[in-house]
Amino acid sequence: MSTSTHLRVDGLSFSYAGSPTSRPLLTDVTFTVSAGERVGLIGENGSGKSTLLRCLAGLLAPTGGAVTATTRGGSATLGLLHQLPPFDPDDTIADAVESAVAPVRKAERSLSLAADALAAAPAAPDAGSAAAAYVQALVVAERLGVWQVDARIATTLAGLGLARLDRHRPTGTLSGGQQTRLSLAWLLLHRPDVLLLDEPTNHLDDAAVAFLLETLRTWAGPVLFASHDRSFLDEAATSLIDLDPTAGRGPAAFTGAYTAYLSQRRESRERWERRFRDEQEELRRLRQAVRDSHVVGHPGAAPRSEGRGAKKFYADRNARVVSRRVSDARSRLAELERAQVRKPPAPLSFAGLTPGYAGSASERSGPVLVASGVEVAGRLAPTSLTVDAGERWLITGANGSGKSTLLAVLCGALEVTGGTVQSPSGLRVGLLGQEVSLPDPARRGRGRSAAVAYADLVGGETAERLPLSSWGLLPPLVENRPVVELSVGQRRRLALAVLLAGSPDVLLLDEPTNHLSLPLVDAIEGALPDYPGAVVLASHDRWLRSRWAGRRLELGSA
Repeated sequence: MSTSTHLRVDGLSFSYAGSPTSRPLLTDVTFTVSAGERVGLIGENGSGKSTLLRCLAGLLAPTGGAVTATTRGGSATLGLLHQLPPFDPDDTIADAVESAVAPVRKAERSLSLAADALAAAPAAPDAGSAAAAYVQALVVAERLGVWQVDARIATTLAGLGLARLDRHRPTGTLSGGQQTRLSLAWLLLHRPDVLLLDEPTNHLDDAAVAFLLETLRTWAGPVLFASHDRSFLDEAATSLIDLDPTAGRGPAAFTGAYTAYLSQRRESRERWERRFRDEQEELRRLRQAVRDSHVVGHPGAAPRSEGRGAKKFYADRNARVVSRRVSDARSRLAELERAQVRKPPAPLSFAGLTPGYAGSASERSGPVLVASGVEVAGRLAPTSLTVDAGERWLITGANGSGKSTLLAVLCGALEVTGGTVQSPSGLRVGLLGQEVSLPDPARRGRGRSAAVAYADLVGGETAERLPLSSWGLLPPLVENRPVVELSVGQRRRLALAVLLAGSPDVLLLDEPTNHLSLPLVDAIEGALPDYPGAVVLASHDRWLRSRWAGRRLELGSA
């Protein structure tokens, strides 16, 4: 990687064509990321963060604009961490790792062959070319770090919590979190010139996040990452790009990290609203001026001289003045109408966790869930937990300690190999899992809208009493969009609405800050104390954990 590497995006636009709901997702996005800079992409769910990264990586073709990635030697390589692993599910972990460092291994073999050729013909006529080939192979080997590659592999796998896995294990048998971490390890070992990361801290525990932070701080090339992890944004980003319009004109750049961004965005929104009000007032004044500028002087007043020449003189002068006034007013009006900022959209406001709550939690007291020595072989060590009505529990622990497994056991979605779970009759337990699953009970097909999917899943009576719009989770236009076109974050918002509509007595939230926008995450955290039922939440989110006021359970390894 060269310190002269730059990523430049000029006027990039993207829209999904060929769909009845096609709309521009990205419009005239322009920015530059230089070597050593770490730029965080933020914005509401569906604002185009993942789409932008995929356009930059060449996985999607933009509908306009250009992407240029250059390094001292010419074109730069770009590497993207996203949903699909860069290895085949039949590959072993060792196969995946070796495919990541294949260029280094090739350079190592080339150096060995060049050394053998040089040693075989020290006095041959072509010794000079053999020596030159060896020097060239040596330069490439040093640049790629041939002698450090095995140490880098060991350090990277250990840093991301993968060192204990059997290297001969097929990657298809790994959990979703393990596959994500192996994908990140693959990318870091592959060492592209430009690093593109989509939600890199999902599935990372504290130790893995610390390793990633240190890696990014020493990364020589440009780094562009999309994240909803507030602590990570604070610690990793040298600047931010907000893909939500903050001044009526598209994406905006903010210097500093997330904490500084919060105040800057508030100020930017206030300036936008103030400018819009001022422009609308000026537009009203100019339109009135155009209507009023057709006469000069006092209508109906006769000129001081009644002579024919005087009448013509005053009539001609009046016409010229009127024409000039109307022309000036119309010109200023046309320019302002062309350049005016659009009206600031009403912010999507989360209605909280309890609109129309129909649970029985307020009538309960004492324990509602009692887990006694519950165990799932290889996934969860024997664990005991008693959740009383109205309690707030935070489940923490390193990767592989069984946080998600425990929540699945508590809601009855996973059978235990030891121990018991007891709960009162009729208790309603709801889980928001890390992976979004939206079954289609009505079998309406892949084209059903978010609103239709919501009604299918909660039932017509509940949907009529508590429509999807009442939650403030999805904008009206998105509610009518096919589920398959929603972003990961928008699908998770829909799943959250479905969960809350069931008014669970016990609300189980597995990594609730993953994939959800920063304002929504803040709103959910603020609403947790008012939920009438019990809440059990599992999270790696350091920002959330540092502010947690309820009870805690730390899990060890299984």
